[in-house]
Amino acid sequence: MTCIPLVADPHAIRLGGADRRVVEVAVGVLVRPDGAFLLTSRPAGKDYAGYWEFPGGKLEVGESVEQALHRELQEELGIEIGTAQPWKIEMVDYPHALVRLHFCKVLVWKGALQMREGQEFSWERLPVQVQPVLPGTVPVLRWFAQERFHTGATHLIADCAGG
Repeated sequence: MTCIPLVADPHAIRLGGADRRVVEVAVGVLVRPDGAFLLTSRPAGKDYAGYWEFPGGKLEVGESVEQALHRELQEELGIEIGTAQPWKIEMVDYPHALVRLHFCKVLVWKGALQMREGQEFSWERLPVQVQPVLPGTVPVLRWFAQERFHTGATHLIADCAGG
């Protein structure tokens, strides 16, 4: 099965060129019983700092997606998650990396959220109010819209006109 990647910032130069290796990333889609889902901002110093995304991170050598997600959410958010339910996979071609995002729904966790990397968090519903939204987050918002029979916008677009 060929997966055509979502291309973020298509006019930007790709670091590493066309033969870049794929970076495997586990992503947690935390959903509360009331349907709200968690977005976090990317910390200062990282690519796309300030953009909003679902939390997670790179798989380490020998880790499964679920193991990586347990580790990453403990490190980033200070929570212990229950079962991570594999949901969907999306390829995203960012200028800085070619990533395969393994999205997992997380419905059960223990502990209060602690933003251990200086990021912010927001419990959101459609349409998402925080902005800007990381390109790799947009497909998830579309999937939520389909599941929830949501019509209309899934997120706001940042006003680039200034003002």
